[in-house]
Amino acid sequence: MIKKTRDPRKAGTSTVGDAINEMLKKYHLKPRFDEMQVVAAWPGLMGKTIAGKTGKIFVKNQVLFVEINSAPLKHELNMSKSKVIELIGREFGEETITDVIFM
Repeated sequence: MIKKTRDPRKAGTSTVGDAINEMLKKYHLKPRFDEMQVVAAWPGLMGKTIAGKTGKIFVKNQVLFVEINSAPLKHELNMSKSKVIELIGREFGEETITDVIFM
């Protein structure tokens, strides 16, 4: 006979993650938090090769600015800008980043 375990949380409670998300929304910090997550996730999204040739990364007004230390790679990424925006949109939501500028 298998015993059913009850959910130890009381009714009306939420997880820590849910509580943090609510706080970010309430204080209008969610967009900035999402932008910082994009910057932190850049190496994982783009891979070691591109991350190794990346300098400064920052977001301003939903535009991701990425310093690239290789002219050929910079050109290639500019040609694939829509794919990069789509990749970020799938991971973090379409409204997080609206454009990418490779410097």
